Amino acid sequence: MHIENITIEQYRNYDSLSLEFDHQINVMIGENAQGKTNLMEAIYVLAFTKSHRTSKDKELIKWDSEYGKIKGNIFKRNRTFPLEVIFSGKGKKAKFNHIEQKRLSDYIGSLNVVMFAPEDLNLVKGSPQERRKFIDMELGQVQPVYIYHLGQYQKILKQRNALLKDLQRQSKQDRTMLHILTEQLIEHGSIVLTRRLQFLQKLREWAIPIHHGISRGLEELTINYEPTIDVSEDADLETIIEIYKAHFTSIEDREVERGTTLAGPHRDDLMFEVNGRNVQTYGSQGQQRTTALSLKLAEIELIEQEVGEYPVLLLDDVLSELDDHRQSHLLNTIQGKVQTFVTTTSVDGIHHDTLKQAKMFNIHNGCLK
Repeated sequence: MHIENITIEQYRNYDSLSLEFDHQINVMIGENAQGKTNLMEAIYVLAFTKSHRTSKDKELIKWDSEYGKIKGNIFKRNRTFPLEVIFSGKGKKAKFNHIEQKRLSDYIGSLNVVMFAPEDLNLVKGSPQERRKFIDMELGQVQPVYIYHLGQYQKILKQRNALLKDLQRQSKQDRTMLHILTEQLIEHGSIVLTRRLQFLQKLREWAIPIHHGISRGLEELTINYEPTIDVSEDADLETIIEIYKAHFTSIEDREVERGTTLAGPHRDDLMFEVNGRNVQTYGSQGQQRTTALSLKLAEIELIEQEVGEYPVLLLDDVLSELDDHRQSHLLNTIQGKVQTFVTTTSVDGIHHDTLKQAKMFNIHNGCLK
């Protein structure tokens, strides 16, 4: 799988730009704030219909413009397909092969992308929300139906939290609606949890040996999923539903008292251990970076295993954040098999044969030079 070309119009600091890409390595060179990351973001948006940097679509539209557009041709399963995402004051449209897709879950997965940016190095030591997002974005690419259930879960969760706030303020409470929403929340939440547990088992198969290799055999990585209910990773859907039902019954009074939902996938987390020690708390910066890099490289292999083709890799100013050993391991892993986009202020500090074969783009103030 690779992107053949991209055209962006009225997007961020770009008026209009069309680029043809190499099917292996593409390097965007430029000083900070010139538009390198905006271009990388545009590729990400073409895959996910939303940015990894902002939740406000209007910020993607160039100032004083009525719309923003990203178009690209992707080569997948030995055929070329056009993709298009358009943002305007009326919302956004996503088209696959010129046909507008009514649901996000019908579009996601058309282009598989793995993004690795400096903020991803905080995946290990950052907030639980960042780790949940990591799972959600990658799982959604290979199982689009997951996006549907996650979206339904989040919608019901919002309604349930609003109801709990209302009940918190009432002396006489009718909990009939709460029980209905709880049942709906469990229905979708159980599917979300089941899919996450299955995904984690596959992720481990790749991440653990990759981490072992990067650490030169000195470190053993352990990844554990930490749900808000007491459930084993091999539990089936029916078992998880029953455990959720019993748990929500037991905490109902406490939830009404607190005015918020206290259990469910929205509160789950991942825990990483290196040689039996919690790397989030006790790991060195090097161990935390090795863990983050292992997870990203595992994503690439997992997606290839699931969809039959390697995803596109976006390396946004991340190579300069890695030491020579981790940098080489990353570039050796992707060489010759993964279309890769790299942004950097300079290639002077990057010594690897991969970049000698790269197609170079110089970007200055939203223009290609």
